[in-house]
Amino acid sequence: MTEATEELVSLRVRQDGPVAEVTLVGPGKGNLLGPDFWAELPRVFAALDQDESVRAVVLTGAGGTFSYGLDLGAFAERWRDMFSGRPGMAGPRTELHDEIRAMQDAVTAVAECRKPVAAAVSGWCIGGGVDVIAACDVRYASAEARFSVREVRMAIVADLGSLHRLPAIIGEGHLRELALTGKDVDAARAERIGLVNEVLPGPDEALEAARRFAGEVAANPPLTVQGVKRVLDAERASKVQIGLKYVAAWNAAFMSSEDLIEAVTAFTERRRPEFTGR
Repeated sequence: MTEATEELVSLRVRQDGPVAEVTLVGPGKGNLLGPDFWAELPRVFAALDQDESVRAVVLTGAGGTFSYGLDLGAFAERWRDMFSGRPGMAGPRTELHDEIRAMQDAVTAVAECRKPVAAAVSGWCIGGGVDVIAACDVRYASAEARFSVREVRMAIVADLGSLHRLPAIIGEGHLRELALTGKDVDAARAERIGLVNEVLPGPDEALEAARRFAGEVAANPPLTVQGVKRVLDAERASKVQIGLKYVAAWNAAFMSSEDLIEAVTAFTERRRPEFTGR
């Protein structure tokens, strides 16, 4: 695991006995999910999957926040360049499709890690952050945590797994409410709908709950634990992959809208977007 965790920018990894702890650390305020994150996440979880000394994983965020989600500032200029002036061309759409699939694979690396993963969430968990925790096995939250499947408010169909993994976690009706409105929900509501297993008083307690779960898992026979996880995932995994491929093709075809450019521009200009349906 050492080689995979050297010179990381967006993640910090430490190991305490059989439990590895992965912490989102940036860039900037809110642990935004930028290009470094998408490159490093699959590398780190592939290494954790193969490291026999690791039996369980805790995933959390630094600075009292899990993640503000996708680093729109890092992607805004790229999206403008990709679609401005040639929105109907196959080249930029193919580029976008490949980029979406690579980011999907990064989140899937968390879901496919044979070692159970517990998320400890405090502060905000927005957009891509929800995709990531949906790929974990269990989730613990602090009382002030807030969650939002916010992509619809940015003129994007959520495409990194939340639409496909959350039905088994919170049910179809709750997911449709969150995904179609982009609304924020607090930790108490998240617990009621099953998004999190338990709400703890503060960030330290939430992290401790995740560590306690990981320790209990690590005390069990590792091959049996891995078998339980694989059996639980067997039916759902194929449906998730079909859905991920579909949404990647959908967004490659339709995400290059004037509404998306307006959403990104409004975000950078710190104003409310005005959507026209074009």
